Parts: sequence; C-alpha cells; structure tokens
Amino acid sequence: MRNAALAVRFLCEIAAVVAFVWHGWPLEGVAVGAAVIVFWGVFVAPKAPRRLADPLRLVSELVIFGGAAVAYVEVGQTVLAVVFGVLALATALLVRRWPEPV
Repeated sequence: MRNAALAVRFLCEIAAVVAFVWHGWPLEGVAVGAAVIVFWGVFVAPKAPRRLADPLRLVSELVIFGGAAVAYVEVGQTVLAVVFGVLALATALLVRRWPEPV
C-alpha cells in the first residue's frame, strides 16, 4: 500500500506541474511550472536540502495541489480537477502515515 501511495503521489506532483504549465502556456505556464519544481525540490521533496517541517510542509503541498486543481478547472477540465484534487489530498495525508524514503 505504501509503495502504491508513493507512486500516486509522484504522479500527482507531475500532474500539478502539467496543470500550471497548461494553464499559463506558453510563457507564464513554463515560468510557474519551473518555480513549482524548484520550490518542491528545495522545500518539500523527501531529500530536499531545506525540507520544511510539518505542518508548514503540508500547507505548502496543499497550496500547490489546490492551485493545480484550480488551474485544471480554468482550462475546462473539471472532472480531471476533482479526481486530481481527491488523489492529491489523499496522498498528501497518506505519506504522513508512513515514513518517506530518504
């Protein structure tokens, strides 16, 4: 179950970047997508050099995932936004149940 949750989590991270890039294509989308990747890599990822402690890390994740869900809605993908939002929220909570690989 843990490995499945981590796999879905990784797919949600990728889907979040896709949402931001799609929403602001071309220039704004690429810039926001790049900013999200850098923020995630520096502050949220399991091996991040300056990983935030919970609850600040959880809040950061929820802001990114929530923004991505809104971006999907704004490009006309409401069903995708709902599915993404549910999966992203579930994995954000589940990864705290099990220790993440470091």
